[in-house]
Amino acid sequence: MARIAEIGRKTKETEIFIKLNLDGKGEAKLEYPVGFMSHMLNTFARHGLFDIEARAKGDLQVDQHHLVEDTGIVLGQCFAKALGEKRGIRRSGSCLFPMDECLARAAVDISGRPFLYFDGQLSGSPIISTPENETSYDFQTDVIEDFWQAFATAAGCNLHLEVIRGRSDHHKIEALFKAAAKALRAACEIDDRAKDLIPSTKGSLPGSLDNPGVLV
Repeated sequence: MARIAEIGRKTKETEIFIKLNLDGKGEAKLEYPVGFMSHMLNTFARHGLFDIEARAKGDLQVDQHHLVEDTGIVLGQCFAKALGEKRGIRRSGSCLFPMDECLARAAVDISGRPFLYFDGQLSGSPIISTPENETSYDFQTDVIEDFWQAFATAAGCNLHLEVIRGRSDHHKIEALFKAAAKALRAACEIDDRAKDLIPSTKGSLPGSLDNPGVLV
């Protein structure tokens, strides 16, 4: 069966729609007003072989926090919905990803128990871009942890992300997204030896969609 989910979320701060195919080709169709984050979502899709369609807008006159955090919520919800009861998945995955001077590590367990460990070693300085139009913004790197916290909570996964070493904040963030994508791809893959089984001694792996209270 196709493992596809689409979810829309509208608040007074943001309006976001995401469609996700876990078994895609790594194609991304994005209408996203923050250029650096659009680059990261495209990278995430390509390295995870997830097809992602996303449209988003938000109160960027305030800052980027609401939009990026809410994107993590909706993307995490899509993972939880597409995985369903999680029958047959490998459940866990990890990746050590080098990017030039940077080395990043990701490990994930799709356990139904949300947790994030994040050590990005980010400087806190914005990533400066050359504005091409009035919708271009310098990227606030501190919202990356907020994105992954929202994702882990909404997806119901245990996620560890860390930069082991690195200099460039761009490389650190991008390496984390690539490592996370590959770890999640491995965790979401169907295990041919256990494709009819739920990978838990408990016999079930509840997702956070079973507990809507964590998604606000």
